[in-house]
Amino acid sequence: MKINIFFPFIDKPYGGGNNFLKALKNYFENKGIYSEKPELADAILFNSHHNINKLVNLKKKFPQKTFIHRIDGPVFLIRNNNMMLDKLIYSFNDKIADASIFQSKWSEQKNIEAGIKAKKYKTIIINAPDPEIFNKKNKPEFNKNRKTKIIATSWSANINKGFDTYKFLDENLDFTKYEMTFCGNSPFEFKNIKHIKPLPGRQLAKILKQHDIFITASKNDPCSNALIEAMHCGLPAAALNDGGHPEIIGKGGLTFNKKHEIFEILNKINDNYQQFQTNINLPDIYQTGEKYIKFIQSVYENKTDAKKLSASDKFILHKNILIQKIAKHIIS
Repeated sequence: MKINIFFPFIDKPYGGGNNFLKALKNYFENKGIYSEKPELADAILFNSHHNINKLVNLKKKFPQKTFIHRIDGPVFLIRNNNMMLDKLIYSFNDKIADASIFQSKWSEQKNIEAGIKAKKYKTIIINAPDPEIFNKKNKPEFNKNRKTKIIATSWSANINKGFDTYKFLDENLDFTKYEMTFCGNSPFEFKNIKHIKPLPGRQLAKILKQHDIFITASKNDPCSNALIEAMHCGLPAAALNDGGHPEIIGKGGLTFNKKHEIFEILNKINDNYQQFQTNINLPDIYQTGEKYIKFIQSVYENKTDAKKLSASDKFILHKNILIQKIAKHIIS
């Protein structure tokens, strides 16, 4: 079985989904099961709403192929807008996909509540980073005799990525005890937090390892790749008790519900640092990649017939794409 990831990869600092899918592609290539050409693949893994125009044409031409949908969101919860894009995603899941992959239990539940039709074949697989980049190699030992170094990262400057909380920390964190860095794009200028522009993976990993605790306050985040990358670099985490954060953190950090709780959370992690660091327990790309392969293989072997697009299916999909374009969403 050959797999193609039908996604517009970008080779520069970009969103976490792009980084994860690049790592997954590398894993498939190393296993000898990846096809660069979708027409030569047995299974097509497509992501959210990306490449949807081309995806419709691919489905028309090769209805017998196995189409697997990696689902994000719900997007409307992240972007604070209407459900137009989610409805488009759900129509593609319904009409094109043979199976769905959710990134967290939270994401599956919220998408079902928002109206996605559950597929016969569905699963939950958490993301994982490239182990050659995001790892604990050469990370300095924690030292209580200096300021504890906190870091947050985000490629997106969306306010829901936690910036109201980071602004609060910029104004209220005890900078005699802590220092804090933000790496990425921000809608705010910071007075006390050091701001570093977005970095490619290897440079970002190097910066992460120079810090002690990762913090994220992103809201409605289904499976934060920023959080996953940091924890794979050996950083215990403090995270907003929302989205997929609790599923990722496990016992490798603590969650908070209100901004003022952060100070106590940071102190607890700081005082029990080695224990929290030891408790970090996340799947690596080898485990995650194998879960993808086994699930896709199972769907490929067990689906009974080709899911062909009817004339009404094509009309619905093209109508939804047109609505999105009119609404000025960027559809690749």
